Amino acid sequence: MKLLRDTSLIFQRQMQLLLRNPVWIFVGVFQPVMYLLLFAPLLKPALQVRSNAEAYEIFVPGLLVLLAIFGGLFQGFGLIAELRAGVIERSRVTPVSRLALLLGRSLRDVVSLIAQAVIITLLALLFDLRVVLGNLLLAYLMLALISLMTSALSYGVALAVKSEDALAPVMNTVAQPVLLLSGILLPLTFAPGWLQGIADWNPFSWAVDGTRALFRGDLGSPDVWQGLLIMAALAAVAVGWAARMFAKSVR
Repeated sequence: MKLLRDTSLIFQRQMQLLLRNPVWIFVGVFQPVMYLLLFAPLLKPALQVRSNAEAYEIFVPGLLVLLAIFGGLFQGFGLIAELRAGVIERSRVTPVSRLALLLGRSLRDVVSLIAQAVIITLLALLFDLRVVLGNLLLAYLMLALISLMTSALSYGVALAVKSEDALAPVMNTVAQPVLLLSGILLPLTFAPGWLQGIADWNPFSWAVDGTRALFRGDLGSPDVWQGLLIMAALAAVAVGWAARMFAKSVR
């Protein structure tokens, strides 16, 4: 009960800070919307699909996973600012759970991501995208797990390096191969066999495939449940590691 209460307090505080400056939600949506408006129309001939709706079934899920990955991986910059301002240092004298310090922030990031995902999905519906509500909610669960995992990882690395100059190259080094080897923008079915073999070891490729299966209405696809299980396991590992980093920093 103490963990739940502490997490709720941290989450409420973080949401208050976010809502005081909600422009950041729309800033986060801007680039995906530009992809949606300016890149997606090129996909029908490139993917050789019959309609724009089919093209959006492929592109929009990848775009949402991209938003979840990059939105989470760069949350650590805000934590470094809090470290410099002494916010984390002052937490030492409070009885708040160290795990709650992480979970409250990560849950804020998840809520922000889902808000952005809803905006993008509603816009995509105007471009003939069709998706079953139940499948969409499962897709949002997948995105939430990705966001929880990547934000926890980013916070843990931020506590380890304690510098924006160090965090930026680390996160970019992680983000670039993840982007290229997950089939986010275009499916890897067109890739050479050796590249597909490498991508099979990228857990985010499973998440992308599972999200695309949900958007095309294939709820029984093994990609869906494999993606959810992999993301849940990685989220648990990332949260556990980042919580230990918080415990070391706030003693």
